[in-house]
Amino acid sequence: MNLKRLHRKDFFSTVERVVVKIGSGVLTKESGLNLKVVESVSRQICRLMETGVEVILVSSGAMATGIRKMGFSKRPDEIPKRQAIAAIGQAGLILEYEKMFDRFGKKVAQILLTAEDLSSRVRYLNARNTLNTLVSWNVLPIINENDTVVTAEIKVGDNDNLSAAIALLLDADLLINLTDIDGLYTKNPKTEKDAVLIPVVTEIDAATEAIAIGLPGTLGTGGMLTKITAARKVTAAGIPMIITNGARENVLLDLFAGEELGTFFAPGKEKMNSRKCWIAFNLKPKGQLMIDEGASNALSMQGKSLLPIGVKQVTGRFNVGDPVEFFSLSGARLGVGLVNYNSADIDRIKGLKSAAIAHVLGSKPYDEVVHRDNLVLTVKPETVAPQGGKKEP
Repeated sequence: MNLKRLHRKDFFSTVERVVVKIGSGVLTKESGLNLKVVESVSRQICRLMETGVEVILVSSGAMATGIRKMGFSKRPDEIPKRQAIAAIGQAGLILEYEKMFDRFGKKVAQILLTAEDLSSRVRYLNARNTLNTLVSWNVLPIINENDTVVTAEIKVGDNDNLSAAIALLLDADLLINLTDIDGLYTKNPKTEKDAVLIPVVTEIDAATEAIAIGLPGTLGTGGMLTKITAARKVTAAGIPMIITNGARENVLLDLFAGEELGTFFAPGKEKMNSRKCWIAFNLKPKGQLMIDEGASNALSMQGKSLLPIGVKQVTGRFNVGDPVEFFSLSGARLGVGLVNYNSADIDRIKGLKSAAIAHVLGSKPYDEVVHRDNLVLTVKPETVAPQGGKKEP
């Protein structure tokens, strides 16, 4: 496929399941929720559902709604107050969605998640089963982070990345990120008159990140950089993403009609299976392994497992089965995997051939430090920043 000449109508005709994320900047106005936008998005999603498209909605707006409802000028600094505001706002947000979708003859369900829900394999699978059941019943799942109970340790952080996690969880065909800007520009369009919209991004690199200056508003938590981070995740797993303006009339219907709106982030050549998506994007690494050039090439070019001979340095303390990141000698993050040995044992066998493991440790349950089935290469070595540069998120 020539992505520079991508025919949107042909692409959208094949989309069966889409995750739509809508941000606070689109959903809210000075007096609270922008009910006109809520009505418009609800109507469009219902229209898509009537054509057979499965839709999952990730909606921001709880915090902003609560702030407006309580008459505050900004988010409180204290965590308990912020969580109370989110609780107040979430009730109003889901109520408005329920009223709007009921007007169009559709039912909705509220799902509140934390990063802990997505990092636990059992809870991850339970969430997927529940969401798939709702979709099969033609009920729209409306998802938000559970801000009322979340802590720093279990916080996803922003709904851009939550929407990416949901797209990966449900093996979506597309992620649409509705924001208050038309897409990714060459410069900041709010301050630079000569800024030009980028219609297609085929590879997310350091140059892409450099122009994605984060511009979080007073109500939202995510800027363009968080959207690029989300796009990096889903495209690495073979799922495309579009950033476009959610305030545009009929934006979703126009996209599905083939109009070339916003910025299209092209997917990787192969789709990542659900388990590898879980390993790559939902687990918090417990340590790091620095690997040599031979190991980097074996992983990226040949799809091999990570052997002890390729490990140069071990950082952190972790146990068997824990997720661990691996880096090139230049400091570039290459991926993540579940280790077969704990950190102390890997430190003892690093640089050795697999045949020497039993001699050093007294036994050899595995030849590999990380088996290829439990290993995900998220970035190609030649596309990441050198040591001293910005590491991959």
